[in-house]
This record gives sequence, structure tokens and C-alpha cells, in this order.
Amino acid sequence: MTPEENDLLCRVTGDAPMGQLMRRHWTPVCLVEEVAEPDGTPVKARIFGEPLVVFRDTSGKVGVIAEHCPHRGPSLALGRNEEGGLRCLYHGWKFDIHGNILEMVSEPGGNRMAAGIKHPAYPVKEWGGMIWAYMGPQDAIPEFQPPAWAPTADTQVTIAKAVLPCNWAQILEGAIDSAHSSSLHSSDMVSTESVSGAEATDSLWLRPSNDKAPRLQIDRTPYGFRYAAIRIPIHNADVNDYVRSTVFVAPATALIPPNNLYNVANINVPADDTTTVFYFIAWGHPAQTPNTEQWRKFLGQTVGVDLDQNYRPLRTVENSFWQDRDAMKAGNFTGITGFPNQDVAMWCTMGAIADRTADHLGASDIAVAEFRKQMLKAVQVFRETGEVIGAGTYAIPKHICAFQTMVPKGTDWRTHEVGPVWETDKATA
Repeated sequence: MTPEENDLLCRVTGDAPMGQLMRRHWTPVCLVEEVAEPDGTPVKARIFGEPLVVFRDTSGKVGVIAEHCPHRGPSLALGRNEEGGLRCLYHGWKFDIHGNILEMVSEPGGNRMAAGIKHPAYPVKEWGGMIWAYMGPQDAIPEFQPPAWAPTADTQVTIAKAVLPCNWAQILEGAIDSAHSSSLHSSDMVSTESVSGAEATDSLWLRPSNDKAPRLQIDRTPYGFRYAAIRIPIHNADVNDYVRSTVFVAPATALIPPNNLYNVANINVPADDTTTVFYFIAWGHPAQTPNTEQWRKFLGQTVGVDLDQNYRPLRTVENSFWQDRDAMKAGNFTGITGFPNQDVAMWCTMGAIADRTADHLGASDIAVAEFRKQMLKAVQVFRETGEVIGAGTYAIPKHICAFQTMVPKGTDWRTHEVGPVWETDKATA
């Protein structure tokens, strides 16, 4: 890649084409749990470089509005959330969830100034444990479509959130890279002859293959692509292949191969060019999917233990991500607890924006190379025609999902019928 292509892929703030493309999708702004209480504490958010404040008003409705008051610019995140609106502390101007000015107590009675000011505000949807906003053109707001990882209101969705000091694209490339898991996560995603497919325990994910060099095959689609990482299984390698199929849903979602109990996904929201809000998701049947406390503990992503109150990791480049070299000598591959934290260490040590001009890609990087080519082409098409990859008629079909399975050699994984892991079929998915 050239430096210009790297910038085009990565940069999202202001008029950057990739950010403008992303704004044509409904985007997660924060977790529902962060603004659960009517008239509760407002929450700051930053999406595509734009500072926002999120609040739930007295009636329980959520607003996503520009953070800075239009009257001289102080932060509304410090404001009073009361009686149906958010009141700025500086001069008492009050805004509803739609950005309308309800009161301007610092101005004389009869002043018509409020009628001429509309504070920036975005349409909102609560779904799948997240607050979503549409930050594209407000004269053409598309209907919200549930994401593939939260297809119905009764789906159990459990989310870990972390705010990471690096660009969104290098995180996404990690999420769609199947080959790295056999090395980086080998102490947490353990190869064993005791299972015939991926299985989850309280502390480990088990796999039926110790093949570290999978064969990758791509299936390009209007919503992104899906691909298979085909590995040699431990048992019956002469007749079977072990297939793990990942789905890239443009612009920034990965559907990750499930285990026997629940499905897994990841969505990466650019806060700005060098900061990303990383959401790691377990979803499926309520009886089989871990709850929030269990999931975050399993991942090493618990607020107050692994993250600060603003979801920023306490493991950092400066403290070597709490790497335990004695554990490594005893057999742990990375010495870093929690497999997402192992990923975070890789992503963050690439730098704030990875320099892809120096990359030497191999056969295991087919999905990464496809992501780069596809998104650069998508930006070009968007600039020329306004068409948006993964949106509208190009959205992912409802039947598409990630999967993992054992298949007879010669089976075309593209035509293999699968569905998301659910209680009734968890043993065979």
C-alpha cells in the first residue's frame, strides 16, 4: 500500500471519505448500561472525531447531541439532566433530545433567538445493548436494521467494551485474521483431541486442530466477504477438514466462528483517527450465553479491574500489558491474561496508525489483503456514485453467519448449510 492509500483506509475524521462512508451506517455510540437511568449522568462519546453527549431524559428517551453548548462552547456533559432536557451549567440554556432549545434563561423574555438555533442532534435507536445513532445526512435517514449479532429482541447479547489508542482498521484486520489465533491465543484457545468441534469452558475455548497454517479461501459479497480457514483436524485427517468461517460485514464488523454454546462478534467504532471503541460480543440463546459479569471476567475486560471507569485498558504499552515472563517460562505462550488483551497488545504496538507500506503479507493474510482492497474500492465507489458498501440493498442477508464445523474433504464450505448457534442445535453447529 502507498501512504496515500493507508490514509484513505484509516482516516475517518472531518471530510475524510472513509468516515463519510461510515456515517451512512447506523453506528454504536455507547452501551445502554451507560445511560440506563432517566435523568442520570450524561455520558461523553466521540465518534468520527465528533464530540457528543448522550443522555436519557425524564421520560426515558435517549438523546445523542453535540457535546459543546452553542452558547460559547462549554461541555454539556457537565449539565443538569432534569425535567425533560439537558441544561448547560454556564448560562442555563436547556436542550431536548432533538437539539431543540427549551429555555434560554440568560436572555430577556420574548427573545426569539431560540427559534433560530438548532443544536446538532442525531436520531437514536436502542438495540442489542447499545445506543445507536445515524450520523449521516439527516435528510435521508435509513431505517435501522438489526445487526447480524442481535437479530431479534429476545437474543441474549453480552458486550465487553474497551477504548483503545489505535486506528480502527488494524483492529478489524486482527478480528478477521484466523491464522493468528493458533499462535497468539494458543494458551487460551487450546487444541485437543478430546473435542470434535470448538467448545467453550469457563476458562478456555477448545479446538479439534493444532494446524497453525490454515488454507484460506474467500467468497466476495456486496456486504463485504466471508472466508474459510481450512485446517487439518487431529482426528480423521485423511477424510475430514476442519473449517472455521469468518464474515466481514462492512465497514467495521466481524462475525467470528462460534463455539458450541454461543456466537461471537466484534464491532469497531472509530472515535477518531487514532482511537477506537472496541466491542467484543457474545450472543445467542439466553440459557447458553454468558452474562455481562461472566463475559468480561472471562475476557479480562472488567471495569475497575482491567479497565478504568472510561473503559480504557489498565494494561498498556508502558507496563508491557502486565506480561508475566515467569508464566511464559512455565508454558503460557504470551504471558498476557485474557485473549482479547493479547490482541490489544499486538494492535497497540503497531502504532497509532499501522504503517502498511512496510508490510510483507503471506498466504495467511488473504483476508487482510481482501479487506484492504475491498474497502479502498468501496471508498472510491462511494465518492463516484454515492453507493455504500454493506448498506441498503447491499446489507448482509439474514441467513449469513460465521460457523465452524468438520466436513468431509472436498466439501464446498460456501454451500454448507449452517445457522447461528442456538440451544436446540448447539451440539452440531
